[in-house]
Amino acid sequence: MTACIVGWAHSRFGKLEGETLESLITKVATDALEHAGIGPEDVDEIVLGHFNAGFSPQDFTASLVLQADDRLRFKPATRVENACATGSAAVRQGIRALDAKAARIVLVVGAEQMTTTPGPEIGRNLLKASYLPEDGDTPAGFAGVFGKIASAYFQRHGDQSDALAAIAAKNHSNGVENPYAQMRKDLGYEFCRTESDKNPFVAGPLKRTDCSLVSDGAAALVLANVDTALSMRRAVAFRANEHVQDFLPMSKRDILLFEGCEEAWGRALKKAGVALDDLSFVETHDCFTIAELIEYEAMGLAKRGEGGRIAVEGQTGKSGRLPVNPSGGLKSKGHPIGATGVSMHVLTAMQLAGEAGGIQVPDAKLGGIFNMGGAAVANYVSILERIK
Repeated sequence: MTACIVGWAHSRFGKLEGETLESLITKVATDALEHAGIGPEDVDEIVLGHFNAGFSPQDFTASLVLQADDRLRFKPATRVENACATGSAAVRQGIRALDAKAARIVLVVGAEQMTTTPGPEIGRNLLKASYLPEDGDTPAGFAGVFGKIASAYFQRHGDQSDALAAIAAKNHSNGVENPYAQMRKDLGYEFCRTESDKNPFVAGPLKRTDCSLVSDGAAALVLANVDTALSMRRAVAFRANEHVQDFLPMSKRDILLFEGCEEAWGRALKKAGVALDDLSFVETHDCFTIAELIEYEAMGLAKRGEGGRIAVEGQTGKSGRLPVNPSGGLKSKGHPIGATGVSMHVLTAMQLAGEAGGIQVPDAKLGGIFNMGGAAVANYVSILERIK
């Protein structure tokens, strides 16, 4: 292990009136440094995760982090992007700077402001994370892409409507106690299972409760090398951090396998020297409930075609075999694209530090994170453990 999380900050996610992209970035950057117990002068490098794709007219945003404090002036700052895995791409960039000994302390920020964009434009912006020659005209945007995936999965493995409702209900129930979550409401299984005026079908077999929320928000991490981290207030170490990139066109792969996800998990577990059952919990990328279901299979929690069964049986509930998305996931928390991966790392670090409040998994020792961009195109897995 070469990197540790030593401080963090997290905004509330949702429709944040009165905020700007700049204000979201500067607030979490300031708070993360304070949480780590360091000053801006101690930062060696800055990485910003910001997808944008039309959500903000300001498309050159790396230096917005410097607005948090004049003492950040002249620090190297870079914006990175990898679709919905943009936040995890920023985390990985920070880790690589530490690995290369080019930095001792790195400030990583992820942010997005989406709700100021008109609805039709939101759909067009998100669809840019698909392969446009094949999917550019998909009705319902990215929801339509995953609607097609869900329909294909149903055709291969049978109707999974009960399982998708169970996943949605679980994540909404978990999110009630997450103070950062956009929707803190336990909708219940029956509401998620039943088509209604408030829960209509959106694309294919996916209903509104199967789709993550359009959000504003930001999160930040302070990363340090191990020697530095052990001299600080806290240290949550990366046992593994792996990135696997797959083909963008879904036509070039079996989209129901999420093979990039499977490969990333395999590499991460091997690097960490642990098995999936050693993990205390997992935060996974439930942009749509069908994604979480397939991810159960890709990570090795269920055999192919059986992800729905473990969802219905409650194996991924907070008191189940392996709690998945104790934070409420993207489904409850919201999905401000550039912030999501950083948020997942913040919430996992909080769990391991015993500071997760109402969403705390008892006696959490090892946490796994899976964040993906596109339809399992950019795949990032981290395994974290507290060492101080």
